[in-house]
Amino acid sequence: MKQISVPGSSANLGPGFDVFGLALKATSPSQKFSVCLELQIEPLPPGAAPPGNCEIICIGEGADSLSTVYDENLVTKVALYVLRSHGIVGFHSPVRICMHSGIPLSRGLGSSAAAVVAGVMLGNEIGQLNLSMERMFDYCLVVERHPDNVGAACHGGFIGAFMKMQAPPSEPSETLSKSLDPPPEDIASYHRFQVNPDIKIIIIIPDFHLATTAARERLPQTYSREDAIFNSQRCSLLPVLLGESPLNPAKISEAMRDRLHQPYRQDLIPGFERVLQKLKPEVYPGLLGVCLSGAGPSILALATSNFERIAEAVCAILREAQDIRYDWQVLEVDHEGATCRDI
Repeated sequence: MKQISVPGSSANLGPGFDVFGLALKATSPSQKFSVCLELQIEPLPPGAAPPGNCEIICIGEGADSLSTVYDENLVTKVALYVLRSHGIVGFHSPVRICMHSGIPLSRGLGSSAAAVVAGVMLGNEIGQLNLSMERMFDYCLVVERHPDNVGAACHGGFIGAFMKMQAPPSEPSETLSKSLDPPPEDIASYHRFQVNPDIKIIIIIPDFHLATTAARERLPQTYSREDAIFNSQRCSLLPVLLGESPLNPAKISEAMRDRLHQPYRQDLIPGFERVLQKLKPEVYPGLLGVCLSGAGPSILALATSNFERIAEAVCAILREAQDIRYDWQVLEVDHEGATCRDI
């Protein structure tokens, strides 16, 4: 039996809109969210063949909303595309796939990127294709066209990424349902940055969903030169600052400011604007900076200490603006990325 594990991720990270990605890992098995998608792949005897030779069991976060039909579930649809592009039609022998998600859905924690990465790895395993992680990265990007999330989920760590060529003209849904063609090679480049080991990630997770497509619709088609320069300047410094020892909270907090996406999305997360105003390192020792996780609605804070005080301060501000439940966890950087192991 095989187990595929893919970490959740946080994209954008302040000024790094569509550039930076951070792979996430729970600090303890007792935490509410493992922030990881796991697939257990178990061969079935020929006499127990389910429809499509694939039985799917979904448990964990959002399991009730996930399809258990082999050609509808995102993970298995991606696997079928990978197989089809290698001339393999469907799952060639019966298999049971148990999907356990510890990543909250539609909260800015990379649940869809993790599903796509897991699907590519599943296709690679089922078809015994022996694809490298670099080649699997190409497959991921023709379906989930965000190299920041996908790069972090695949490779782990704190990464910067960019597309080297335009994605194929077909929509991802068409690729999954019709395409026979493998993706071009070397679609994107990424680089793993060093992260000071004292840095932890506080994730504040609200009890509501926000679709990435809805958040994207809030963004303008063009930006001013001033805003582009503002973010470029901070993007150039943030990776260096996060790898330094000792850390400089004042510089990091300033380097995590953004003008390209957060100002246009902040009204989708009531109270977030006030969080940015109030949460400063000089007021909360140990805090390094605050930003949206991905497109939101989760909020991310980087810190080295005083985790509970920082998290509760964010939650208190958010509750003043909107009376809903908030969960929070302290996470670490996942340096391993996606894996496939015998169990």
